[in-house]
Amino acid sequence: MFYDGILIAIITGLFRKGNFNGFAELRLRGGWIFPILLILQILIFIFQSKSAWVASVSDYFFLGVYVIGLYFLWINRQQPGFYYILVGVFLNFLVMALNGGRMPVSLEASSVLDPSYLEALQSGVYAKHQLLNDATWLGFLGDIIPLSNPYPRDKVISVGDVIMNIGGFVFVLQLMLSRKKAQAETSLLEEAV
Repeated sequence: MFYDGILIAIITGLFRKGNFNGFAELRLRGGWIFPILLILQILIFIFQSKSAWVASVSDYFFLGVYVIGLYFLWINRQQPGFYYILVGVFLNFLVMALNGGRMPVSLEASSVLDPSYLEALQSGVYAKHQLLNDATWLGFLGDIIPLSNPYPRDKVISVGDVIMNIGGFVFVLQLMLSRKKAQAETSLLEEAV
């Protein structure tokens, strides 16, 4: 879901005559952390179905990825939008940590998804998710918001996902418009002199 907010920000930035120069100038503390976390998640996802050991500890791996991700966001919280991303990730981490390392998903909201996903969710096969039930802690923070047509992809998201997307949108849009804004301010100063 987070990538959707970034894509919308890029489209908005282009409509507002922004550019990608801000990405080249971007400096994040611990910038190497994010790509490694992404690779780790992909590897866990691939190998959990091939290795009983990886499957048995995947919940802990995912929570560890979240903890390291929260650290990365915290040390970069001065970046535009990162505070929102931090809050969204923390809300998702909290609900997952309280529910055994898996994101609770509403069966009702999941009705917009492919039936094979619903079967996997109900049988407990799906790695990062589990069915929301009466024993779920803070279920309102789980994946309870269904997205379907006219949204291009059917999915179920959480409040944390929405907040992360707002942060990602702000961050990317700021990067795309920062040089344009700086140029406009410089032009105004030059005209004043």
